[in-house]
Amino acid sequence: MRIKNVVKVMNFHSLLRVDASKREAESYRNVGEEITKIIKSIVYNKNLVLDKKVIMPNPNNSKLNIYIANDYGFCGDFNSQIARQIRQDKDDYKIIIGKKIIYNDGKTILKINKDDFKKELKRIEKTIDEAVRNSSYSEINLYYNHYNSSTSFEFRKLTLFPINFDGEYDTKNDFVIETDITSMLYSLLTFYIMYELKMCECISRAAENVLRNQITSEALDKIEEIEIEEENKIRKEKKSKLITKTVENYKKISSREEENG
Repeated sequence: MRIKNVVKVMNFHSLLRVDASKREAESYRNVGEEITKIIKSIVYNKNLVLDKKVIMPNPNNSKLNIYIANDYGFCGDFNSQIARQIRQDKDDYKIIIGKKIIYNDGKTILKINKDDFKKELKRIEKTIDEAVRNSSYSEINLYYNHYNSSTSFEFRKLTLFPINFDGEYDTKNDFVIETDITSMLYSLLTFYIMYELKMCECISRAAENVLRNQITSEALDKIEEIEIEEENKIRKEKKSKLITKTVENYKKISSREEENG
């Protein structure tokens, strides 16, 4: 019974965390879509393209991948997809978020605990900003588990840099620029990447608690199944004892009747 109560508490807490993480992610997402539109209109502005100010990565450079895993128990499947992807990406540089991912090589440039994500944001931002300004990578990708609903999530890849180009340059807007445009674009790109990363970390948190809720729900079902089996077993034993006692009493009565014959 004590184990069942512990699992019930874990199940309840996972639901609360799903809801809290989802709300936080939604607050980022609502603004994030507008930020993406604004940054795309600047980065892919026709005048900047003509002036050759657009920041394009060198396709011959290596990739940088960011992986968001989980620090807690009950998330083996959640982390296994991340671990599998990391092993496939052995030639890419890596930022790994999640202490349960046991992996390190010469291309792992940052490895932090999931619990320390917010405390380590400045260090991640510094790494990203240097990478963007130095054109270090051909791509910056993010791998994480995406929350779909209270019952499902999916493993996703999101390309953070270069920003998705839909094939058309912005010709409707022009800008009066009173600063170093290249430096401004670098700052915008870093801001965009970090914003997306924070949003996806929230979404990933919701997803990991969906899995935890599923596992604890299954555990509760199993515990209840065991309890029913135990109750049935006790009932059978009681019934068997009752039958045995009844038979013995009948034999005693029959024996007395024969003696009194």
